[in-house]
Amino acid sequence: MVQIMTYLIENETAALLVPSRLVSQLHPHFREVMQALALQAADEARHIEVFTRRALLKRTELGLSTAGGQTSLKTLVEEPDFAIASFLLSVLGEGTFLSLLWFLDRHAADPVTAAVCRLAAQDEARHVAFGMAHLREHISQDAGILPKLANAVRRRHDVLRNTAGLNAEVFDALLLVASGSWDPSDLRRGHENVMGLLQEMDELRQKRMVHIGFSAAEAQELSALHTRNFM
Repeated sequence: MVQIMTYLIENETAALLVPSRLVSQLHPHFREVMQALALQAADEARHIEVFTRRALLKRTELGLSTAGGQTSLKTLVEEPDFAIASFLLSVLGEGTFLSLLWFLDRHAADPVTAAVCRLAAQDEARHVAFGMAHLREHISQDAGILPKLANAVRRRHDVLRNTAGLNAEVFDALLLVASGSWDPSDLRRGHENVMGLLQEMDELRQKRMVHIGFSAAEAQELSALHTRNFM
């Protein structure tokens, strides 16, 4: 659980930095959007705090951080375009994280950890809804943005091509949480649960992309190119 929480902290930090940077670039006329992004940043700050408290409940140090995971998040933080950043973070990244948080809610070994993940998922659902609503409106006014979003996914995939993606420690931690024990039959079931999680992430990414305007074929292609680090 310490390793999973460490992974969540890293990703939530990126999710905090992106709206914090973008909100400073908005014209004050768009006060509702500024407020939404500020609340999103506040949500992420709260998530970082509660995940840190859970990670350090019985230990004094966090888990492992990898160069591949850091590189993946760096591409999010450095994206300068508002629409592209919203697409990569909210529709793809946080959308994928929704599946992960609900997975942890279902398989957590204690009720407090389950509640933490469930409440964080409710916050993330609002962020995803805002990102999708924003992009649907943007695309309705300028359909030419769709190829730019698609190219951003392909460009990010190329940058991360040589990274390992999700580190093995996080994958193993998810497998153990989903198994509940070291029994071989439980571990087999846990592995099947994690494989099911990956499939669910892919299917829901495709649905969200179709919802904002991509064709089914484009959504399938782009979902397959999404970073293996989930965010």
